[in-house]
Amino acid sequence: MSAVEEEPRRKLNAVVVVVVVLCLLWLVWVLWPVAEKPEVPEVGYLDMHVHTAGLGHGDSGILLSDELRDNFRYPFYLHAFGVSEEELEQYGDKIVLERIHDQVSSSEYIAQAVVLALDGVVGADGNLSEEDTVIYVPNEFLIRELPEYETLLFGASINPYRHDAIERLNYVVQNGAVLIKWIPNIMDIEPSDRAITPFYRRMKELDIPLLTHTGRERSFGHADDRLSDPAKLRLPLSLGVTVIAAHIATTGESDDEPHFDRIQPMFKEFPNLFADVSALTQYNRIGDLAEVIEIDEYLDQLIYGTDWPLQFFPIVSPLYHLREIGISDVKLVLDLENSWDRDVVLKKKLGLPDHVFRRSSELLLRGDQSAQEREKQCESHHEETQDVDDNVQN
Repeated sequence: MSAVEEEPRRKLNAVVVVVVVLCLLWLVWVLWPVAEKPEVPEVGYLDMHVHTAGLGHGDSGILLSDELRDNFRYPFYLHAFGVSEEELEQYGDKIVLERIHDQVSSSEYIAQAVVLALDGVVGADGNLSEEDTVIYVPNEFLIRELPEYETLLFGASINPYRHDAIERLNYVVQNGAVLIKWIPNIMDIEPSDRAITPFYRRMKELDIPLLTHTGRERSFGHADDRLSDPAKLRLPLSLGVTVIAAHIATTGESDDEPHFDRIQPMFKEFPNLFADVSALTQYNRIGDLAEVIEIDEYLDQLIYGTDWPLQFFPIVSPLYHLREIGISDVKLVLDLENSWDRDVVLKKKLGLPDHVFRRSSELLLRGDQSAQEREKQCESHHEETQDVDDNVQN
């Protein structure tokens, strides 16, 4: 038989081999046992890093820049939030909060989630600069809507360069805020600027933590990553503010030194420094969580968060961690319908200790200080705060 006549047969044989191999792999996958789920806690965990968004419908006040809406990521974000533009227009931006509440309510592992506001860029006049802001989720929207959902807590956001920043800080604390959220890269905040020391001092007085992004920022288009150097957090830390470094600065570098290397010695220097484990299972951070867990010197300063809604394929998948957790655990995670349960189980299978999951509630809810006591504290400091405000404006 000539070579020309044998060519179709070789191709057919190759196809048969491929089909047989795929069938065997499928059979192995089907027959491979599924691992057991980790124990469900008696009291569910708190996810302290959950985002919301919208298009300004339903009088939410939310703003998205044209740059973000024209970004290729925009339709993926709508998918991640589980909404369409039509639904947002029909039901208002509140529907995103409803979707978060529904998922948290159905989770076996998560009892509550902190939903984060996001302030914008502030101009020289001390007011919001809409033209320079990528995304703005106002505190007032969450203050109005969140009381309807027992599963959702309020994470406020205040740019400290606002002319009335301290007054706003008092206001959000009086309305139940459990933390202040910054993304310096897109909010144009210089954390080491001594001009915002009065804001830090008031945070310390109110005992409200600062959750701030550390490392590169690639979710919103343009960003100034110089502002996310964890070393810039030495100022608030030295003033006694409880600081939570989001994502443990596992990306980016400053002065030719990786941010992750820059933050590690700071845990020992500042016992008021914490870091969340949000986003550490994403495709661009494969191996980061395992590396963090291996350095057990600061495990007691880690707390649990997800960075929801960025918990969907292809951004996150247990298949990316097959080598670390094995087929049985991968199958277990893939079989879970709830995105929060998938996140908890995957991180537990990667070795994250239970006390990290529990610490979010311990740190943020401060069980011995009621909302009424915090409100009285705000009122008792009102005159002092006004004096500080006047000094800042002058």
